[in-house]
Amino acid sequence: MSTPGEGEHSILIVDDEPHVISALMRGLDEEPYLIQGAPGAKEALELMTRRRFKVVISDEKMPGMDGAEFLGIVKELYPETVRIMLTGHASIEATMRAVNSGEIYRFFTKPWNDTELKLALKSALEKYYLEEENRRLLKTVKHQSQELKYLEKNYPGISQLRREVDGAIRIDEISQEEIDGIIAQCNQQR
Repeated sequence: MSTPGEGEHSILIVDDEPHVISALMRGLDEEPYLIQGAPGAKEALELMTRRRFKVVISDEKMPGMDGAEFLGIVKELYPETVRIMLTGHASIEATMRAVNSGEIYRFFTKPWNDTELKLALKSALEKYYLEEENRRLLKTVKHQSQELKYLEKNYPGISQLRREVDGAIRIDEISQEEIDGIIAQCNQQR
């Protein structure tokens, strides 16, 4: 078993029954995932302080801390991690509590269907990467907005478009010296 890295499709399986972890790993052994198992919520949270997991699959019924409580904590500490619940006791109450407290992405019952689980994991990873790209783009937009505010503060009207009567954008003449000065000031602010 490989150790999950930052750029890998890392998945954490949490179940107090070792044979369930082994069965899931066997079912996913041909997939391009780096999978690690934990025998309980406490051990899983410890692993998560050291490694970044993109998906967590947790059993519902575990001693100490149940899956719904565990996935709720994962949601709070690692909101980007996609959470999947696996249970042998699919009660409506447990399902509702898990979904409401941990924002569970998918819910599977034991025994699970390997094909459905594989499809769910691919979909979960797509969700993870899409949300990661959205966070990156939001950060870029915020940075650009700050730069635009700085420019507007120091050069009032610079961000406004002026149009000719025919709708064409009018650009006032600016010397190379002025351009070089603006660029130098922007570079100093970074």
